[in-house]
Amino acid sequence: MNITELFGSNVFGDEVMKNSLPKEVYRSLRRTIDAGEPLDSNIASAVANAMKDWAVSKGATHYTHWFQPLTNLTAEKHDSFIEPDGDKVILQLTGKSLIVGEPDASSFPSGGTRATSAARGYTAWDPTSPAFVKEGTLYIPTVFVSYTGETLDKKAPLLKSMTALDTQAKRLLKLFGIECRKVATTVGPEQEYFLVDEEEYLKRQDLILTGRTLFGARSSRGQELEDHYFGVLKPRVSAFMRDLDETLWRYGIFAKTKHNEVAPAQHELAPVFTTTNVAVDSNQLMMELMKKVAKKHGLVCLLHEKPFEGVNGSGKHNNWSLSTDAGLNLLDPGENPESNPRFMLILACVIAAVDRYQGILRACVASAGNDHRLGADEAPPAIISVYLGDQLGALVDSIVNGRQYVPKKAVPGSIGVPSSPIFPIDTTDRNRTSPFAFTGNKFEFRMLGSQASVADPNIVLNTIVAQLFSEAVDALAGSQDFGKDCKAFTEKLLREHYRIIFNYNGYGPDWEPEAERRGLLNNKNTADAVPEFFKRENIDVFVRQGVYTEKEVIARANIQLENYIKTIRIEARTMAEMAKRDIFPSVNGYIAEVCSVIAAKRGAGAKIACGADEKLAEELSSLNEAFAEAVARLESDLAAVPEETGKASAEMAHVIVPDMAAVRSLADRMETLTSSDYWPYPTYTDLLYSVR
Repeated sequence: MNITELFGSNVFGDEVMKNSLPKEVYRSLRRTIDAGEPLDSNIASAVANAMKDWAVSKGATHYTHWFQPLTNLTAEKHDSFIEPDGDKVILQLTGKSLIVGEPDASSFPSGGTRATSAARGYTAWDPTSPAFVKEGTLYIPTVFVSYTGETLDKKAPLLKSMTALDTQAKRLLKLFGIECRKVATTVGPEQEYFLVDEEEYLKRQDLILTGRTLFGARSSRGQELEDHYFGVLKPRVSAFMRDLDETLWRYGIFAKTKHNEVAPAQHELAPVFTTTNVAVDSNQLMMELMKKVAKKHGLVCLLHEKPFEGVNGSGKHNNWSLSTDAGLNLLDPGENPESNPRFMLILACVIAAVDRYQGILRACVASAGNDHRLGADEAPPAIISVYLGDQLGALVDSIVNGRQYVPKKAVPGSIGVPSSPIFPIDTTDRNRTSPFAFTGNKFEFRMLGSQASVADPNIVLNTIVAQLFSEAVDALAGSQDFGKDCKAFTEKLLREHYRIIFNYNGYGPDWEPEAERRGLLNNKNTADAVPEFFKRENIDVFVRQGVYTEKEVIARANIQLENYIKTIRIEARTMAEMAKRDIFPSVNGYIAEVCSVIAAKRGAGAKIACGADEKLAEELSSLNEAFAEAVARLESDLAAVPEETGKASAEMAHVIVPDMAAVRSLADRMETLTSSDYWPYPTYTDLLYSVR
């Protein structure tokens, strides 16, 4: 295998475009991609024809406008290239078909932005994200809008947020005498996941319907030995990872790092940084391909945030940076950040943005699955804070507290063995308990759930930082003493938003009361977090930066709450069904067998002791009776959930979820007492250790 030839072989990338398009057409398209110039519709036919010819040469017979509706998934409708030509056919892709499509929008979530009677929707080509061929179809990345123009997807607002940040960042850089064509955010989303044997998976109704185990006593061995993290890959896992790498490389996805994660059966894949909208598309495609490749190996890839109780869940770390088209990283502090006013102003703006808009930054990663992780000593707490590390932390402390700053420099490290290499000890650690950590020349937003779209947090990050950049420019433009005023404005932002900085252990018992004292939000579940989107100041930031209309902000918040309600309802119904059909009768069957053993022993003579058997039967009978009552309570409370979205989501979070925890607790206790011959499902040991 020649990796350099394999990489991007299924992508209509730059080299293919350069070789297949007329020079002027290619240059025009590159200006659109690189500088954000408006797409010249006159070149569409030439691009479409070249794209079609290339796709056909790769075995494609159809094309689809590939888009990202408000479901966290992707959507596609396939049309063939064939067009009638007398009694024969020709293969054709017109410029109009490339640029605009018309899928039915009626069954996609809209949150009220689309009237029920207005079924029409439009997809429009995003030329900044490359087309690709997959399974005989040409995939054309697009945005998706309603008949009346409201966005119905995640791509359109993401592109708008990137434009907003580009616009405001260029305004800010001009204050420092820097001119550039484009400022873009880049993202490298790390992806965690579990692999389980498909045969075991198919025996679990909860995994099939909800993506997580609703029941399951902890295995006698979990992650406490800490031997799985970065451990030797098992043969089936290694074969899967190799196959996945090659598959991803064909689609131009920069799969770079792979390893075992903390929990048994858990793994991670990390790509190289790339432009945000391409990174979002790549991550959506990556999640799809992970599942397909796993199936080829008799495995199932679980992307749920918490498929197993008692071991770590899975997240997706969003490494976010900001650079000019000339390669200047705006988040690189350099050797002496205290003497770098541009970096310090940008840093202060990011800190201020995170503090002021902490509510929507938390809300954008909220989901039923992610509620199980945040604050569980395996992921950041639900409280937003910023970690700066030793160097920047000390610098900001000195500014806020009026102390002299003593620069901290990187020093050489050694283990004290002459033959061992000298390695640099950085001026900052990587705080794994921080939701938003500075890690050298980027920020790592660590709160994302593993199955979430990367679009949502980046829309929020781009928008809120663009807003602070805009305010900085408005305050400093026309300054008569820019150096002095810039320093004063930077220090003002740092003092006003100092409360958001926390450079210590986010898992520690003192942080939650300390955060409350500071006035920081602590919205622990989706029902409490998402309403932040309805606040006036949070709606206004999206509207001011041209990312969402007010109607679109409200619609997305409603969809997020509706999805939460539906998810919990599906889980609760599945739990009740499994409990009544499988667990309750199975335990009763085992109790009956134990009782028959007791009767047989007694019939054999009074000298045979039955105490242990009687105690087991009594305990299981008591637990199973309580279990039936808990299930009945769950079903009753579920039936009483109100219709109104806000009330329903609160009821799900504060009544139904605790009801489900009570049902599970009883079932998991019974699992440890019931013979494996009677227990109806594969155990955690079966699921977590079956892949060899």
